Amino acid sequence: MEQKDILKIVDHTLLLQTSTWEEIKVICDDAIKFGTASVCIPPCYVKQASDYMGDKMTVCTVIGFPNGNCTTATKVFETKDAIANGAKEIDMVINIGQLKAKNYDYVLNEIKEIKAVCQDKILKVIIETCLLTDEEKIKMCEIVTESGADFIKTSTGFSTAGATFDDVELFAKHVGENVRIKAAGGISSLDDAEKFMELGATRLGTSRIVKIVKNQDTGSGY
Repeated sequence: MEQKDILKIVDHTLLLQTSTWEEIKVICDDAIKFGTASVCIPPCYVKQASDYMGDKMTVCTVIGFPNGNCTTATKVFETKDAIANGAKEIDMVINIGQLKAKNYDYVLNEIKEIKAVCQDKILKVIIETCLLTDEEKIKMCEIVTESGADFIKTSTGFSTAGATFDDVELFAKHVGENVRIKAAGGISSLDDAEKFMELGATRLGTSRIVKIVKNQDTGSGY
């Protein structure tokens, strides 16, 4: 598989608490140069990034991040604000506690409310697989399918583990035809990226893939 085929499904990501605009600007420049799917950045930089890049690159941001346990009203407000500032894709974190309590209607209705705000913009639902049982992961495949969201996403990258091959394979078996898969967190090599794609992921959330290709491009080491 050619590197460009991997890069075009990457959400080039920088979500660290310490991230500065100068660092965000670098990943925006790199995303444009290497032709990624989007940049995934903190909400506070969405307006700056949108103004800086114009139509050259899609801006993605995160909602209810990273814990997911703020109120639905808060997530809805965050989503409206992000879209008003120029976000074209939204990655939301589910309320994991409500899922574990089997309050499935709560989880479903929250996703539906956020999708209603997104309208034609892409909504990805982060379920934080490292905190869930296989039964809960399968249930979330069903909920995301019913919700009308566009993607189910493995991880925030801020919990105990990130994406695994097993989880992406599980998603592929249980999501509906309308739901795509995003693997995120800990994707550290082009070989791993290609494997995730082979298993069914059509989007990858990572900060490392562009760095690897960039280092190759400049002739430096990893």
